[in-house]
Amino acid sequence: NGLQNRKLWVRVPPLLPFLVMKNPFSSIRLFYKETLNELKKAAWPNKTELRDSTIVVLIATVLLGSFIALTDFSLMNGVQMLTELVR
Repeated sequence: NGLQNRKLWVRVPPLLPFLVMKNPFSSIRLFYKETLNELKKAAWPNKTELRDSTIVVLIATVLLGSFIALTDFSLMNGVQMLTELVR
């Protein structure tokens, strides 16, 4: 009531939040459009390249897995042998 007696009115423009806020779907649409354009520019492998790359990845996975398993087994047995020697 004190502000009204001194004629200090608070002026808020109507519909201000709606004027400032932009449509969220326009940015989603722009992102989707740009993504499709970039995917069109990409160089995609043919079937033989894809098959060869898959075989290389599978062989590398088997080799790395075997190395990790062998190292783990060796370290486990080495630590077990050392603990038995200390007892």
